[in-house]
Amino acid sequence: MLKIDNLSIALPAGADRPLAVNNVSFELAPGRTLCLVGESGSGKSVTGCAIAGLLPKFLRQSIKGSIRLGEIELTSLNERQWMTVRGREVGMIFQEPMTALNPIMPVGRQISEVFNAHGIVLSRAEMRDKVHGLLERVGIREPRRIADSYSFRISGGQRQRVMIAMAVALKPRLLIADEPTTALDVTTQAQVLELISDLQSETGMAVLFVTHDFGIVADIATDVAVMQHGNLIEIGTSGQVFEHPAQPYTRKLLAAVPRLGACRPCAAQRAVPLIEIAGLCKRYAVADGLLKRRQLVALNEVSFSVCKGEVVSLVGESGSGKSTIARCLTKLTPVNCGTIKLDGVDLFSLKGAALKHARRRIQIVFQDPYGSLDPRQKAIEAVAAGPIAHGTPRKRALEEAAELLSLVGLSPNVVERYPHEFSGGQRQRIGIARALAVKPDLLIADEAVSALDVTVQAQVLELLADLRDKLGLTMLFITHDLRIAAQVSDRIIVLQNGAIVEEGPTETIFAGPAQAYTRKLLGTIPGLNAGKHEGVADMPLGAGRLAI
Repeated sequence: MLKIDNLSIALPAGADRPLAVNNVSFELAPGRTLCLVGESGSGKSVTGCAIAGLLPKFLRQSIKGSIRLGEIELTSLNERQWMTVRGREVGMIFQEPMTALNPIMPVGRQISEVFNAHGIVLSRAEMRDKVHGLLERVGIREPRRIADSYSFRISGGQRQRVMIAMAVALKPRLLIADEPTTALDVTTQAQVLELISDLQSETGMAVLFVTHDFGIVADIATDVAVMQHGNLIEIGTSGQVFEHPAQPYTRKLLAAVPRLGACRPCAAQRAVPLIEIAGLCKRYAVADGLLKRRQLVALNEVSFSVCKGEVVSLVGESGSGKSTIARCLTKLTPVNCGTIKLDGVDLFSLKGAALKHARRRIQIVFQDPYGSLDPRQKAIEAVAAGPIAHGTPRKRALEEAAELLSLVGLSPNVVERYPHEFSGGQRQRIGIARALAVKPDLLIADEAVSALDVTVQAQVLELLADLRDKLGLTMLFITHDLRIAAQVSDRIIVLQNGAIVEEGPTETIFAGPAQAYTRKLLGTIPGLNAGKHEGVADMPLGAGRLAI
């Protein structure tokens, strides 16, 4: 189906290495799933984009080697020829469907464009039925409503399903999935993976799956290829790579995978609450048809406390209310009812200087550091901005910012760079330093490591643990990855549809969850069903399979 021989792609002058992809060769047969894994910058996505003909012109011109799809030599195609291959022979699912979908066009019309672009003539009724059928096939419950909706009005899971519908509309021979489940909660992630597997079984297509999540690899891969710095350093069946990794780098990646058996032990009893939330309610008015509006309940009578020095994780599916709680705590959104007390003082009663002081005590690290950093502001200035706003002299603030950036693992010679000059992990470290710069009492980490590869993720979690111990931080950790929650939390709060369904010490939640919903979340963790693919069923726990 797919054969790559000695593929090399040069980077422009001044890059951190000469080649994005260096002499890579592999094959992929029909019906097989090859997972391409490695850290950020290893060349995974560049390889996928080269196969799909989606590299920018300056990289496309530097391609050497061969990429053959059946009898088609893809490297020799011009753009007009690619228009007939892309979509019909090769489909692609992108990591972020919100940026891949057109925000000013209904998603149903975008799906119909796939057929129009390839000259498939259908009547309006036939096209409508075809689009609705595709949406229904990928698990959309209300295909007619979703087809008429815009991408920003549907959930992340629904957007990803729309992307899959577009990618498989013409039943391509090869499907490339570039980190398609990174930002999805565990249940939606499991549904998307099952959907791709079902479509593969129906059509016999080959799947090239780009990911950094070894739990997903254990679940879906028939073959695994490991990349480092543009080089393909190891390839084999999933059983071979997991059970007998040949390279030290592969063993390093496997060792960095979060494991459920690594629950953080319960800390000493803490009785002094820093944050007390009582009866918190939040409702949004959303459109329901052309002229109607309805109330969407984001939070429904939520009550809990976080004690000083404690690490509490909020877990649940997308839309469960996790990030809404963070926005309410930081007063980035108003509430409809309830109270939030910081050291016994009601945050909603504060104004002026008192509110500004309280804001300093609660800081947040956002999921997307690139989106939360000013692209025109250097790293050291971004970190110093908070203290300056709270009255610290500029010179002293810059000195302290440099110390903080060093504390989070960034060398002094990079602090004058802009956000786009850093990797994703480095940008997240800047976000952590910025949050710590004003010396907060509570640090909120909102999906702070969900988009990072496993080694950088492990480094950031270790960094947060060190800072917690050194600075005595109280932390509220928001995540959809229960393996991470197990590692960092003293206590876990499980949310569903804006309400708390279960809470308790981490070990108790994982050892004996009381609620069916919690058991459902635990059952959808990637890697737990690894035995359904060849060579993985007998993989020992110590060799990379998730330890339970």
